[in-house]
Amino acid sequence: MVKYILILLLLLPFLGCQPAQQIMGILPPGERIPESLVPVVEPVQIPPIITEKNHHPVVTKLELPAATTLPEPITEYLHTDSALPYYGDFPLSEHSRVDTLIERYIGSSKATFSRWLERAGRYIPKIQMVFADEGVPLDLAYLAMIESGFNVRAYSWAHAAGPWQFIESTGRLYGLKNDWWQDERLDLERSTRAAAKHLKYLYKRFDGDWFLAVAAYNAGGGTIRKAVKKSGSRNFWVLTEGHVLREETKKYLPKLLAALTIIKNLEGYGFADLKFSAPLEYETVTLETSTDLEIIAKFCGINYQELKELNPELKRWCTPPGRKDYQLHIPFGSADQVRELYAELPKDQRARYHRHQIKSGDTLQGLARKYRIRINDIIALNKIKNPRALQIGSNLILPLKEGFTTLPTNALEDSYVRSQRKIYKVRRGDSLWSISQRFSVTQKQLRVWNKLGWSNLLRPGQILAVSKAGRHTIAKVKRQKEPSRKLIYKVISGDTLWDIGRQFNVAAEQIRRWNELSRDHILQPGQKLTLMVSSSQQG
Repeated sequence: MVKYILILLLLLPFLGCQPAQQIMGILPPGERIPESLVPVVEPVQIPPIITEKNHHPVVTKLELPAATTLPEPITEYLHTDSALPYYGDFPLSEHSRVDTLIERYIGSSKATFSRWLERAGRYIPKIQMVFADEGVPLDLAYLAMIESGFNVRAYSWAHAAGPWQFIESTGRLYGLKNDWWQDERLDLERSTRAAAKHLKYLYKRFDGDWFLAVAAYNAGGGTIRKAVKKSGSRNFWVLTEGHVLREETKKYLPKLLAALTIIKNLEGYGFADLKFSAPLEYETVTLETSTDLEIIAKFCGINYQELKELNPELKRWCTPPGRKDYQLHIPFGSADQVRELYAELPKDQRARYHRHQIKSGDTLQGLARKYRIRINDIIALNKIKNPRALQIGSNLILPLKEGFTTLPTNALEDSYVRSQRKIYKVRRGDSLWSISQRFSVTQKQLRVWNKLGWSNLLRPGQILAVSKAGRHTIAKVKRQKEPSRKLIYKVISGDTLWDIGRQFNVAAEQIRRWNELSRDHILQPGQKLTLMVSSSQQG
């Protein structure tokens, strides 16, 4: 009997650790994880620490806010003399994998790593405020650097978005909305709070082991649980020795540990002259109804793009229609003025654009009559080529007021910064298997992406795609092998950018950039355009 009880006790840790997908999958779409499944971790206690020579000053006292709303500006909350604070509340570890990455960050990848560190100055304080409020180690804020390089608009080929690279389904479980109008995975504060809750969940799932929790953030809780079971060890470094984890996951935690080791002693590792970005500061105002961002930008005394940068989660030119009491970030110090001017603005003038989904029987003439707008304005705003061929289910942007600007057409495309497709140059001795292991993909994927069929033959120097194709936001431009020269072209009646580009063998998108033209710019006869054309082209 005693023998069976011992066996049962040994099996309990495995029986109790269901995969995250199974636990989360029982929730209806759009619902948050029940509080019973989100572990409550005690707030981080940071004892006084003596600052060592060449190390950053360390905060000796941390006071958590009494309210759930984070205080602003940030200097009222976390006090430190360092642009990149290091608290020592996340365990470090010495290992050859960490050493290898440190050498890379201070060597071949120093320029990229320096940019990450400089960018961190803008985001780390806000992230650490949320982590302190959630009771997560403050040094874990630098995990966002490993995920996205602190690029809030980062979008991977796997469709993960934002500074914490949430895929849509996981983000939705933590209350992050993503629709035509907004993607809250890009909101720094909301996504950071979701990341904190997810990290706490993983920390509890793996019985208080932060190394396994961080690895699970990358690979998934189920994957790490299976790796532990297969290897028979809960030691992360043991898991990296075999084939129970992908190479990407084996490097993930070491990347964080290498980064923290360097941040702990920036000067000692040769990063003494960094120009850190100023900390992100903003206030929040409540917009009762859908509101044009251009209007709020004018109230703040800034331009439209500056307001968009404070609210990267907004994909379009206004706050979501039908969304009441939207919380919008504005420059610190402008809230009183915005509230006063907003209160004086009639509700029917807050949003000058309307999104209409085309239904069966809709015509431009009918829409113009219904909304009391001009047909030509609808055609111009939506760049309609054939007014008689409206596609059912597609969306039209309608100007509800006279004097509408061009912002809606410029904002129809989202502003994600998408990752490029990875390629690899085959070396002598490479095989499909070794390449698949190196980039954590399957041999079948490599065959499909590179149209290899069943052939195993690889040639040194051969270029292979080793990731899924990413969506490109910039048009490809043909490179000219011949020397180029500057040409001034005078537009004549009937000219289009496409016609001019075909005449001089350049891309229309390139002409737009050379002349700083918007996508909906209409050429005027007599207008002069600057072109960079091949020397053999005749002007």
